[in-house]
Amino acid sequence: MALQLSSAGFCLFRGRRALTTRAVASEDVTTLKEENKVKLGGSDVKVSRLGIGAWSWGDTSYWNDSGWDDRKMKAAKAAFDASIDGGITFFDTAEVYGAAFMGVVNSETLLGRFIKERQQKESVEVAVATKFAPLPWRFGRGSVLSALKSSLSRLGLSSVDLYQLHWPGIWGNEGYIDGLGDAVEQGLVKAVGVSNYSEKRLRDAYNQLKKRGIPLASNQVNYSLIYRNPERNGVKAACDELGITLIAYSPIAQGVLTGKYTPENPPTGPRGRIYTPEFLKELQPLLTRIKEIGQGYGKSPTQVALNWLTCQGNVVPIPGAKNAEQAEEFVGALGWRLTDQEAEELRLLASKTREVVGFPVEKL
Repeated sequence: MALQLSSAGFCLFRGRRALTTRAVASEDVTTLKEENKVKLGGSDVKVSRLGIGAWSWGDTSYWNDSGWDDRKMKAAKAAFDASIDGGITFFDTAEVYGAAFMGVVNSETLLGRFIKERQQKESVEVAVATKFAPLPWRFGRGSVLSALKSSLSRLGLSSVDLYQLHWPGIWGNEGYIDGLGDAVEQGLVKAVGVSNYSEKRLRDAYNQLKKRGIPLASNQVNYSLIYRNPERNGVKAACDELGITLIAYSPIAQGVLTGKYTPENPPTGPRGRIYTPEFLKELQPLLTRIKEIGQGYGKSPTQVALNWLTCQGNVVPIPGAKNAEQAEEFVGALGWRLTDQEAEELRLLASKTREVVGFPVEKL
């Protein structure tokens, strides 16, 4: 998610080759090279090395300046199509993104619509991830299956590739974990994961599913150059140890690492309370160096920030795309690598910046 809230290794080689734009068709799966896909943990599900987060699609509570209209929907559809064209075929959504009480149209509904419209033109390969919201009034394993079936209905799918618990439950998680296992055994999902889970909760979930012979595929957490809490709280190390893929949400810090915002032009809405002018002033040396490194590769700051995450190993970033231009830019984060020296330099510069506050659910 995004609900607002082990040392990492570094890449050992540099590549300057251009990334080729590809359409992905089921009749010719070789168009998406295997080296551009990774397995989700110990599951059999393979996804593109970078995915697209659909939090903003339909949302009016955090994104889109409290408005959602036909123009923005067309832009989101263009983002979907541009992602597919560029070889990014992994999309992450959730039942609470753009839910009725938060927006005009549910993000799952939009993603399902976009998939259907694309498939009317050609057969496409899309990996879909969505999430269960462990709301206080939801109890036991049955609530997971019930919510999943509603999500599948909105998506217009018979199963999803990845189903995740969106955040830890207030009253306990054992029943929810059992529900994930039931979903796998009933063929409703291909893999299961969690989100915003601490190291201890992650290990508990892993062990509970392991008893049923089901791998815990992923843990989706807030992770970026300026939010490296997963490295300090043991989550990244535990993911690496147990073979659980870390899916990084807010990988470009909700747009702040793109260089778009300055102390004179901070983000609007709720993000403005997190990324204040004072914080943005502190961030300028890092942003300047990101831009300089990117110029050496012919890459944008956004592409450098995303590439830094892929260099950490076992990380799949899922930046949010509101339009085709953003999606096309994300494609350019793949097919090359920062050197280990460059990645370390950025880490050191980032460590001199006051880290932003994460989502409270991480501490449940």
